Formats: sequence, C-alpha cells, structure tokens
Amino acid sequence: MRRAAVFSSCLVLIFALAGLPPALGSDPPARSTNQPASKLAAKKASDELVALDPKGTVQLDRAGKRLLVKTRVVLREGFLEMLCCPAQTKEHESILALDGRAYVIHAGLLALGAKPGTPVQYQPTFHPPTGQPIDIFLQWADADGKRHRVKAQEWIRYATHRYFIVPMDQLPAGLTLPEHDEALPIRFFPKFKQLTWFGPMTAQQRDKLLTLSKDAAYRKAVSGFFDQSQARQMDVGWVFVGSGEFLDERTGKKVYLAEGGDMICVSNFPDSMLDLAIKSTDKQDEGLLFEAWTERIPPKGTEVTMELVPRGERAGQK
Repeated sequence: MRRAAVFSSCLVLIFALAGLPPALGSDPPARSTNQPASKLAAKKASDELVALDPKGTVQLDRAGKRLLVKTRVVLREGFLEMLCCPAQTKEHESILALDGRAYVIHAGLLALGAKPGTPVQYQPTFHPPTGQPIDIFLQWADADGKRHRVKAQEWIRYATHRYFIVPMDQLPAGLTLPEHDEALPIRFFPKFKQLTWFGPMTAQQRDKLLTLSKDAAYRKAVSGFFDQSQARQMDVGWVFVGSGEFLDERTGKKVYLAEGGDMICVSNFPDSMLDLAIKSTDKQDEGLLFEAWTERIPPKGTEVTMELVPRGERAGQK
C-alpha cells in the first residue's frame, strides 16, 4: 500500500478539471479587461469557490482556506463508526453520506497544504492515528429557512446506551439488588465478578440505589455509573491520516481505500482518511465509543455542507 505521494496524478487531474493553475496556491496572471468593477468583483467572488468534481460536491475555497463538501443526513440515532462516508457504504453507522468520491476530498486537503500522517497501529502495541488537525463545521437550513453552523462534535456524544462495568469480588453483606426491576437495570455477575449498569442513569435512580447500602465501594460504583452515563459531547477532533490505495488485480486499477466507507471516522480504522487521534474501538463486541446525539441532528435527508479547515500555519488558519 502506498500513501499520500501517490495522489499527485489525482491532483493534476482534479485541478485540470477545475481549471486551477498547475502551481498549488498560485493565481493565474492578470488579464486586461474592460468589464465594470462591480462585475469583476462578482466574478472574483465566484472564482474563489472551485468545483473539484463534475457535480460540484467538493469545492475548494482558496480565500477561506477550506473545503466545502455537500452531504446529507442518513442517520440520527445509534452507535457510530463514521461522521461521514461515501454513499452506499456505511450509512448504517454514519450520520452523513457523500454523493461523491473520498479521494477528491483528500486531494483538496493537499491543495490547502494539509499534511497526511499515519494510520492507527494495533501491533505490536497500540499507536493512535496521526496527521494535521482538521476542524469540521456543519452548515444547514431548518424547515423555516434559518441557517445554522456548528462544530461537528456537537452532533456526537460518548455512548450512553451501553453497559457500564465495575469490577467487584462480591456484593456487600446484606445488599440485595432489584434483579427483576426493569426501571433499575443494575446487575451483579458473580462468575465475572462484575457490577453492571445499562444506559443513562437518572438522579432519582442513583439516589434510590444509594439507599440500598452504606458500603463505600458499592456507593462509589453507583456514583460512577451516574457520572459516566450522562450525555457528554465528543471532545476530540480529527486528524488527516490520508488513507492509502491498493492495486485491484481483477481490474488492474488503483483503488483509494477510503472509498469503502472509512472516510471521516470516529472509530479507528487503518484505511481512514480522517480519524480521531485517540483510541476509539472499531469492534462492536467491545462497545463503540460514540453515538449520534439525536436531538441535535436535523431530519434525515437534510442537506448539510461540511467545512473542512486544516488547522496550522501551512493551511493559513489562525
């Protein structure tokens, strides 16, 4: 597998299609014109957005040092592996879908000066993904036409609808748990020596469980379940990993790995284009770390423009 260096040919093709000059970041020479100043200003403003694909799904904003990517909402509830994926790949675990190609976004980030890094490594020891930080903002209009712009993290929270576990050799003397009370899903498993709780815990549930025993370890476990199960916004950002490519022996063509779905991830994947620089499992049986914050996400089908802004001096971001 080869990484960022192999995209030079893609860049040449994309910039030729978009009518950009061969030297990235340079402007074409000025041409004489007799057009009024107002028309020249309007033309200059429109020229600042350059379509990088035929549909205009990915647009390069040279003046703003950002990419604008047209997507739509495909999921509002459930565990997440992606923030955004190419259409018809991983929509069942991604909030947004892109009707376009992932490698075009990669090329656009390179055009902005973003530097790709390295993917997650699991063996012989774990190393998180690396790369230039990329800030992501989401723009959309609601049913009343009011426009909104938020950080992408605001649509994602740490998973609350999962099991929370505390090691415990045995229950405190005299404590009997409400094993068959669905309103209090706390359970003790002697075989595994674990005390567990499922889902968000309310203050009323916490207080009721605390009345059952004065044992310090038990009370600490219950308080921990309450704290961990509260809704918390994702507080980490993305880095430009860069994915890679492989040669399809059947067709003889090179394939960009992120086209398979691993485009903008919230679970660590070796094929990711953008990933989180933390340990975020990609295994369902280990419990995915993040879920969609349903109440903050507009209805399915809503058109959303992602802004991808490389952070750092090379990208011109203050």
